Amino acid sequence: MSLLIQNGIVVDPTTKKEEKADVLIQKDKIVKIASAITEEAEEVLDAKGCYVMPGFVDLHVHLREPGFEYKETIETGSRAAAHGGFTTICAMPNTKPVIDNKDRVKYVYNTAEDVSDIHVLQIGAVTKGQAGEEVSDIAGMAQMGIVAISEDGKSVMNTKVYVDAMKEAKAHNIPVFAHCEDQNLADGGVINAGKKAEELGVQGISNAVEEIIMGRDIILARDIDVQMHFCHCSTAFTVQLMRYVKERKDRMTAEVCPHHFTLTDEDIPGEDSNYKMNPPLRSKADVQALKEGLRDGIIDVIATDHAPHHFDDKNCKIEKAAFGIVGLETAAALTYTELVDQGWLTIMQMAEKMSYNPAQIIHSDKGTVQEGRIADLVIFDPNQEYEIDASQFASMGRNTPFNGRKVKGMVMATICDGKVVYRQEKKND
Repeated sequence: MSLLIQNGIVVDPTTKKEEKADVLIQKDKIVKIASAITEEAEEVLDAKGCYVMPGFVDLHVHLREPGFEYKETIETGSRAAAHGGFTTICAMPNTKPVIDNKDRVKYVYNTAEDVSDIHVLQIGAVTKGQAGEEVSDIAGMAQMGIVAISEDGKSVMNTKVYVDAMKEAKAHNIPVFAHCEDQNLADGGVINAGKKAEELGVQGISNAVEEIIMGRDIILARDIDVQMHFCHCSTAFTVQLMRYVKERKDRMTAEVCPHHFTLTDEDIPGEDSNYKMNPPLRSKADVQALKEGLRDGIIDVIATDHAPHHFDDKNCKIEKAAFGIVGLETAAALTYTELVDQGWLTIMQMAEKMSYNPAQIIHSDKGTVQEGRIADLVIFDPNQEYEIDASQFASMGRNTPFNGRKVKGMVMATICDGKVVYRQEKKND
């Protein structure tokens, strides 16, 4: 199989090249990048006016399978990822049963091999059953190919147990992905502590809930010298902590989700539970700091925290509704609209934060557009303007606060291992 992508602007974070070029793919690899390729190919894609970028890599996805297939499956989540331009996704372990041993990792990989057109990588749980009491079989899971450990959805509050797990992760050269939340301080909170929480009469979640645990984890990670990655950062002080970490050149990285750099708690329209996520939407000052952190390279990664839920999980009072929103099919457009088009990031920085940097964190060779490398690519049209329509999502989840939002930038095609796994017709010319 051969594929020729013509007339696109190739964006390669590895070489920092941004230039008009054709890309020739044979089987699963890029074999030639040149200004005008004349070789014939079995399939030709016209990428005029589009960026040809490395396929996006999402470090933070909830696929729900096994156990919660009524919310999402590996198949539907992978399809949503392809629609969003992602060629590699990392699945969090908080399924039922929890992914805490090698047999369950093997189940995910076997299933993904059968039903997914993209790369699905598994993250293992820090503790058995995510109960926070006993370290999981990290060695066995590492042997089976997990790319990180995480207790995502909660923090390991027992520091000694967490330290033991960090030492295991270091021994197997895998990073720890930290969901920073002091569960006691959270105290049943619903949205960000502030005027909106008071207006709705619900318990607020203070910034300190995140910041206290992040401070603890920075100290522990430095002491153990383990690779640490901070998930879904949401506060201004979190960015300050990461600035300190970067100055010291510690082995720590951080991510921000599109909803946290796009919306504030002031945007919550009453009892709409599609605006309920954890960590919550924060203040304007926090959003400003997150954008600055991304611009300055303090925040390394943009990840989705894709968290699909059944309609009934969200169709209730905000206090009782589940935390989380879907994000795989909106992340690229929101990033371009809110950050690139507004001058916070260049298109190269977008590629770095959505492709190259996340790949580096999980020790992957993805996230590049170079000859001889696997052809995982996305064709992205920055000129397409449209309204997000959740009813058209490939994900089973429709729980998004962005339904009907006007955005700019569309994934036109996703290529994984040299194969076109998603294609979108232009909505306008």
